[in-house]
Amino acid sequence: MQKTKGVYQVNGENRDIDYKFVRGLEIYRTGKAFEDAGHEVYTIEKEEGVEIIGKKGRTLTINYRIDDVSLAHFDALLLPGGFSPDLLREDDRFVEFTKAFMDDKKTVFAICHGQQLLISAKSLAGREATGYKSIIVDLENAGAKFRDEEIVVCQNQLVTSRTPADMLAFNRVSLNLLGK
Repeated sequence: MQKTKGVYQVNGENRDIDYKFVRGLEIYRTGKAFEDAGHEVYTIEKEEGVEIIGKKGRTLTINYRIDDVSLAHFDALLLPGGFSPDLLREDDRFVEFTKAFMDDKKTVFAICHGQQLLISAKSLAGREATGYKSIIVDLENAGAKFRDEEIVVCQNQLVTSRTPADMLAFNRVSLNLLGK
């Protein structure tokens, strides 16, 4: 079986030296789970080669610039939470990339605030989803059918989760959907 190439969209822009925008737990644990299952995992940002420092001090090096990738390069998209999705959705390139995955029926995983990119991509109308408490109204306003559950799988394409506390279940369900 060919393994899925996963991709993260992250934002390491650091407007305040003491404040980190990357929710490291969602990137590192989920990325490790995907890699341990044999999947290739890549990161996308505005610039490649940039080193991102997460909230807990872990580092991550960006593999690709958003301008250098296309939908054809990847089988799945992971949208981690934290402040990153809110910052990325200011950039139409990231919103369009996310929308392309949904429109092409490729697998998309979003945890915590990752759904904000799906909201901006206008890809949640009529879909079941969950998310972090502070974006429930945003999800509903985007037309999503909000469910307050650990994990919500919609049409075997979209996996959403509420918080890092749900991460083990999120990883398990995500990997099962990918066929491990």
